[in-house]
Amino acid sequence: MSPLRLLALAALAALTALPAAAFDTRARTAWVYDLTTQTVLLEKDADVAVPPASMSKLMTLNMLFEALSEGRVTLDTTFAVSTKAKQMGGSTMFLNEMDRPSVRELMQGVVINSGNDACVVVAEGLAGSEGAFAAGMTERAKMLGMTRSTFANASGWPHPDQRMSMHDLGILAVRLITQFPQYYPLFSETQFNYKNRAPANAHNRNPLLKIAAADWHADGLKTGHTEEAGYGLVGSAVMGDRRIVFVISGLASEADRASEAEAVANWAFRQFVMKTVAQKGTRLAEAPVWLGTEASVGLVPASDVAMLIPAGAAEGVKAEAVFDGPVTAPVTAGTELGRLEITVPGLGLRTVPLVAETDVAEGGFLVRFTAAAGRLLAQTRQMVAG
Repeated sequence: MSPLRLLALAALAALTALPAAAFDTRARTAWVYDLTTQTVLLEKDADVAVPPASMSKLMTLNMLFEALSEGRVTLDTTFAVSTKAKQMGGSTMFLNEMDRPSVRELMQGVVINSGNDACVVVAEGLAGSEGAFAAGMTERAKMLGMTRSTFANASGWPHPDQRMSMHDLGILAVRLITQFPQYYPLFSETQFNYKNRAPANAHNRNPLLKIAAADWHADGLKTGHTEEAGYGLVGSAVMGDRRIVFVISGLASEADRASEAEAVANWAFRQFVMKTVAQKGTRLAEAPVWLGTEASVGLVPASDVAMLIPAGAAEGVKAEAVFDGPVTAPVTAGTELGRLEITVPGLGLRTVPLVAETDVAEGGFLVRFTAAAGRLLAQTRQMVAG
């Protein structure tokens, strides 16, 4: 039996929309996501695996957060510092072999100082060697749906096998925000100077943390830069009830990264508005009922349906109620019977479950007799017509 499709436009709240003005980002690759409504707002070569630079440190942090959540380490656990870790170049915490930094300090060193040495210490402390840790990162990434990510090290140091897509980095950012809320405030910390060794490297590089926008604020996550990768940022910002996550990479300078990140956040918040398009219990369609005390049952959303609508004023939003019918009695209120498919220009398809509005009891003898007689009459007419 093929699904039945009914237009449901009349039952939706009044909506008029045009696609939001396309954002022509200067980033070589980009992914912008509204976490609140789980809506992808922009993709630009988002599934192409590219050098992630220090943005891949987020995967090192994920592995450490998982170890904390599983009780394999605590925030006060200390790790040894190897000569390999001490000799790491680039951004560091300036660790040496005599140090025994705690997990808490290493987390700050990775996020705020972008410490390559801290990443090696974490890798060796959890897996024995950085190579084993990187292999575990790759395996874990695939389990999390990050199919275009491979790791050769824990820090993002340039290597031909160190690759991530912007989409994968976005998946990782969403995971860190939603699965580890107890550690997420770390990403908005602006300063950390381990044993007062590196005052020049004590400041968080995330340029959005310095933005004083009137109605939104950023609180994460990680910058990255190498000559091959260019300048990149995994960012997240909040305005009211909305949170966006975005990843940009391949920018030409630190200044370009800062201005582009702010432009992306402004676009994501200003060009889309949150609207309740259908309220809980609002009848959006009716499904015929076979052998029931009622001929049909209303189809309603089980909860309010809120979604992003691009700014503008023109016809655009379409909706269809889709269900397999007729429905066989008895029917219990709240049973999922179909779905509402809402198409928003520029944002694609959103699917919402539809449930039975009321109970419909199974019909008695008269209902069944009438149905059987009707079917027999229809078959007789077909035979005569044939």
